[in-house]
Amino acid sequence: MKQITDILKETIVLTQYNQAQELERLKEQFHLAVESLKPVNLLKSAFQKVVASPEIKNNLVNDAIGLTTGYLSKKVLVGATHNPIKKLFGVLLQFTIAHVVAKHSDTIKSAGAMLLQRFMKPKKVS
Repeated sequence: MKQITDILKETIVLTQYNQAQELERLKEQFHLAVESLKPVNLLKSAFQKVVASPEIKNNLVNDAIGLTTGYLSKKVLVGATHNPIKKLFGVLLQFTIAHVVAKHSDTIKSAGAMLLQRFMKPKKVS
């Protein structure tokens, strides 16, 4: 009988120890979850995912090129005007060019690279 009570006491102590260990792991996991749900950490993780994804990077670059091209074309073609119709035309032109350039940026990049190669090619000496 004494053996059984000793075994039971040992088992209870071991179970309490395991329970305390699991409680500590649960607390750590809870603190990690709370930290990951803070707005700053959510933004950090989203930014890291954006930086890590080459497809998203490529899309951002294409969109930035499109927006810049649209803005510059509006400034060149319409300029600084006070005419509301010209302003509206400029905005429509800007967004149209930005959309077209962003959509076909790979084609534009390759054409630009071909033009650069053509003009930068060393001339043959006869």
